[in-house]
Amino acid sequence: VGTFLTFADYSRNALRMAALMKQRVIYVFTHDSIGLGEDGPTHQSVEQPASLRLIPNMDVWRPCDTVERLVAWAEALRRTSGPPSLLSSRQAVAFLRNEADAAAVARGAYVVSEAPGGIKKARAVIIATGSEVPMAIEAQKQLAAAGVPVRVVSMPSTTVFDRQDAAYKSSVLPEGLPRVAVEAGVTDGWWKYVRASGAVLGVDSFGESAPAAAVYEHFGLTA
Repeated sequence: VGTFLTFADYSRNALRMAALMKQRVIYVFTHDSIGLGEDGPTHQSVEQPASLRLIPNMDVWRPCDTVERLVAWAEALRRTSGPPSLLSSRQAVAFLRNEADAAAVARGAYVVSEAPGGIKKARAVIIATGSEVPMAIEAQKQLAAAGVPVRVVSMPSTTVFDRQDAAYKSSVLPEGLPRVAVEAGVTDGWWKYVRASGAVLGVDSFGESAPAAAVYEHFGLTA
């Protein structure tokens, strides 16, 4: 099944029943955020990623580049006990690396860029998804230049990461380090990852009509 992500609203009954009945339906949603600036707020899906993650037995993937997209598609094909939803941006997104650990990506979240000097030097963790991951890595570079090393975690699937064991979760998100989550959508669901000492950068309103870069600037979603 394929359509714009904002039109997942029209598919809500089918999405919910596919999850309830454990059907092997793959949903491919495009135009996944405020990046669809020119079409205005009606087409900018700020709340849909969060609402899909709330559906029991629905796996939701928001990959940041080709590598994560391939892994998400492979995991979607392997899953036989319920539907996955794959969310993709409309705008071009920078390709991040020449190699990656596909097994780590398949666990829903992993360290995409370690803090300069290693985790023992890290002052914080930035968690990002989709088109915001390259932005997080650029922020990491700026912080490193200012003497503040941070780890960047890509979390293409919160639902898959939530099923991992405690040891893996703590290896990705160590205790005692402040966390900042970044996603171009509503912020509520991210507080369970950053906790009270963290922060969430997102969009808790509808979008605006402007080119994608201008909309991101308007909402403060920049490196």
